[in-house]
Amino acid sequence: MELGLRDKVAVVTGGGSGIGAAICHQLAREGVHVVIADIDMEAAARIAEEINLAGGKALPVYVDVGNAEDVERLMAYVTAQCGGLDLAVNNAGIHGMRNPTGTYPIEEWQRVIRVNLDGVFYCVKHQINAMLERGSGSIVNISSILGTVALPLTSAYTAAKHGVVGLTKAAAIEYARSGIRINVVGPGWIDTPLVTDIQKAASSSRRMDALQPMGRRGKPEEVAALVCFLLSEQASFITGSYHAVDGAYTSH
Repeated sequence: MELGLRDKVAVVTGGGSGIGAAICHQLAREGVHVVIADIDMEAAARIAEEINLAGGKALPVYVDVGNAEDVERLMAYVTAQCGGLDLAVNNAGIHGMRNPTGTYPIEEWQRVIRVNLDGVFYCVKHQINAMLERGSGSIVNISSILGTVALPLTSAYTAAKHGVVGLTKAAAIEYARSGIRINVVGPGWIDTPLVTDIQKAASSSRRMDALQPMGRRGKPEEVAALVCFLLSEQASFITGSYHAVDGAYTSH
């Protein structure tokens, strides 16, 4: 299905690996000029090179999304370099320490919230202002199934991801008449480095895989397909919505 995204400008945070990289590749195949924003410049440059060698358009840019000034500089750079912003995917995130809430270190809580919630707010704030200049735009925030349910020992991550869902809904209502759509996607157990790290830390890989109703983990490309649809005008009446990509995991 043609999504009608050709020649649009998109920024994808955390685009250097996992779901973010899959989204960058899919957008590039749709003819989008993709700005790959990541704290790992080597990873971002590698994905950009893959896209450019395949005939797409991609530009790697450094950003620490938990730093408000960094995000402001990123958006100013994108606007100046690419002439504006049409699409955005806020995917950057960390999983953080696994620990009971009563003994969760305050410094670790602040670190996880800074990246996973504050970082999304900083991005959405500046993306909205850039899109208002265009008169339209579409933003997809990447939350998690832990944006609607919980997993023990992940209070900071779960709180942040719930916060991303709430932020998305509030902003979507505010800008619904401004031509800007804002949605949120909640990936389940997707085969990415972040999920692998969580499962290793919890020694739960086999148990989690066994709990998947479809008998397998999802693929980053399966999340990317939904994200690209939501970014497109094919989803023109969809805003403020949470969309799980979890193979029915949260339907238990």
